[in-house]
Amino acid sequence: MHFFDDSLLPETQPKLVIQAAPYAPGFLVSDFEADIPVSMDEQVQKAVDCYNAGATVLHVHVREADGQGSKRLSAFNELLARLRKAVPQMLLQVGGSISFAPENKGDIARWLDLDTRHALAELTPKPDQVTIVVDSNQLNFIELTNEDDIRGTSWATPEYRRAYSEMIVEASPSFYTEHLKRLVAAKIQPHFMLLHVHQLETVERLIRQGMYTGPLILNYVAAAGGGAGHHPADMLEFIRRTPDGAVLTIEATMRSIIPMCTMAIALGQHVRVGIEDNLWRRKGERMTSVQQVEQMVRIARELGREVANGDEARKIYQIGEYWGSTEETLARLGMPPNRTADRVGVPIRKAW
Repeated sequence: MHFFDDSLLPETQPKLVIQAAPYAPGFLVSDFEADIPVSMDEQVQKAVDCYNAGATVLHVHVREADGQGSKRLSAFNELLARLRKAVPQMLLQVGGSISFAPENKGDIARWLDLDTRHALAELTPKPDQVTIVVDSNQLNFIELTNEDDIRGTSWATPEYRRAYSEMIVEASPSFYTEHLKRLVAAKIQPHFMLLHVHQLETVERLIRQGMYTGPLILNYVAAAGGGAGHHPADMLEFIRRTPDGAVLTIEATMRSIIPMCTMAIALGQHVRVGIEDNLWRRKGERMTSVQQVEQMVRIARELGREVANGDEARKIYQIGEYWGSTEETLARLGMPPNRTADRVGVPIRKAW
C-alpha cells in the first residue's frame, strides 16, 4: 500500500471495519464461562451484543449444547439462519477451520478434512464470506503466548499445551484452488487468512494466473509460531506489500492485540478482536468480546477515525462483486499488469 503525506489523517482513511470473533473454538467453556456462549440463543445474543457495540463482521463458529465446538454443518446452517434475522446488517464470515479443538484430551488440535471444508460452500443460508488459507503451515499458538496469558486456562495443562503447539494447517494447492472455485461458484466471498508475506505472494500468483478474479479481502494473522509474530516491522512490511485496492485487517493474539490493532487503526487498516484471540484487557484482568469491540471504537474515536456501520462495511468489503478478467482484477487492485512478451522492466499500473 502507498502512503501519501496525508495518509495518516483520519479524513483520508476508510471507515473502520471491526471484526468480532466471540465464539472461541480453541477454549473450553470453563476458560471464560462468563463470556463463552453455549446455547444457540446465547450464540445469537452474543452476535447482537457485538453488533450493538460496533462490530460489523462476525467470525462464526458454533458450539454444541455440551459446550464442545460443533463440527456439524447443520448446526452452522441453524445458526446462520438465526443470525440473518437477528443481525441482518452484519457480514457473516464462517471460519474455514469449522472447529479445530481436540476431540479428546491428549488429541492434537486438527483442522477438519478437506471434503468437509469444501462443503462450507454449500451452507444454507450462505454466509457472506468463508475464510480460506493458502499453503500448509505450522500453527503453534503456544509459542506466541506467555504464562500470564494462559495461566488458569486449559492451555496451561500439558494436554492442551501440546495440542495447540503441534497444530498444522493443511492447505495445499489442490485444496485452495478447488476451494476458491467452489466459493466463487456459490457467490461466497473468500476471505484470505495469511500468516506471512510469502502467503500473500501465493495469492498474487493465483490472481495473475486467473484463478481468482475478485476483491482481495485479507487478514494478517500474527497469532502463532510458524507465521508472523508480533514484531511491528513485519506487520508494516505486510501492509507495504499489500495491493492498494485490497482490504486488510490486522489480527494478533492475547494482550498484543491491543497495541497491534491500535497501530492498524492509525495506519488506516481494519481490526479483529474477540475472545477467540484474546481473553485479557491487561495482565490478570479479563475482557469480554463486547468490551474488546467497545475498546476499539474508543481508540478509533480518539484517533478521529469513524467506525463503519453494516452497510458501509459491506461496501468496503465489496460483497457481491466479481470481475470479468485477470486484467480487470489487477487494475482494480492497483497492481501492475502481467508482463507481455515484448515488455522489460515493471509494467505500468493501469487505471480501470
